[in-house]
Amino acid sequence: MSQSNGREAGRGPGQERHRGAVTLRRGAIPSSTADQRLLDSRGRGDWKTKDAWRALRILAEFVEGFDTLADVPSAVSVFGSARSAPDSAECQLAEQVGGALARAGYAVITGGGPGVMEAANRGASEAGGLSVGLGIELPFEQGINDWVDLAIDFRYFFARKTMFVKYAQAFVVLPGGFGTMDELFEALTLVQTGKVTRFPVVLMGVAYWQGLLDWLRGTMAATGKIGPVDLDLICLTDDVNEAVRYIVSAEAALSAEQEAVREEAVARTGADQHAAAEQAAEQPRDHD
Repeated sequence: MSQSNGREAGRGPGQERHRGAVTLRRGAIPSSTADQRLLDSRGRGDWKTKDAWRALRILAEFVEGFDTLADVPSAVSVFGSARSAPDSAECQLAEQVGGALARAGYAVITGGGPGVMEAANRGASEAGGLSVGLGIELPFEQGINDWVDLAIDFRYFFARKTMFVKYAQAFVVLPGGFGTMDELFEALTLVQTGKVTRFPVVLMGVAYWQGLLDWLRGTMAATGKIGPVDLDLICLTDDVNEAVRYIVSAEAALSAEQEAVREEAVARTGADQHAAAEQAAEQPRDHD
């Protein structure tokens, strides 16, 4: 009887996907993602039985994210391509940015994947800062990079995107693809429409982004699709120190504005209380 190592032919180590406490490997990994199954209109026939359970799963993702990230200090979300080579200019820049943000007292949040994300996480970790990775279930598994200290894996893009905005004071966006553009324009839309308080957005990689900004100015703004002031929402630079200064100064300005609003509210309340007391003192008292 021949010895066996317990593996059938063709059943060696392969891809691995994590779903909370559940680990899936090889043939157990489904061919579609949770997002695909949720958004596929062809599956409407089973919405009464399956979508109600999906709603609970979505709620659980929000609860898990809120609970895990609630104690994270002031943070900056850093975006960029997962396809960038480790020795590329954008990865080197991302590593410098991650380190500079950590030294300025910020945690660094990325999508947790390779490329620019891994470089930013590495820079933050090596500088002694907190390095956070928010992963996402994809048909091609990327996994969380080794430089992440705190990681969450999400099934649903919209739950993950909420965490990127909710727990960050700013976005730094390096060269990337569709996912990077999605995060960039979502942040700009939230600021433009007043859905979030002033939110610094820094584009790093002047040569990469200049053509986009020229189009925004020469086409979008020129035809009235956005206002000229909307372009002021973006800081374009290759200078790491300038990027960090922009974020720090924006946070300080916002804090000063909020403090002024609080002081004005306290003063207004005090004045109203004083006026009410004077009015009460001037009213004649009833006598027996």
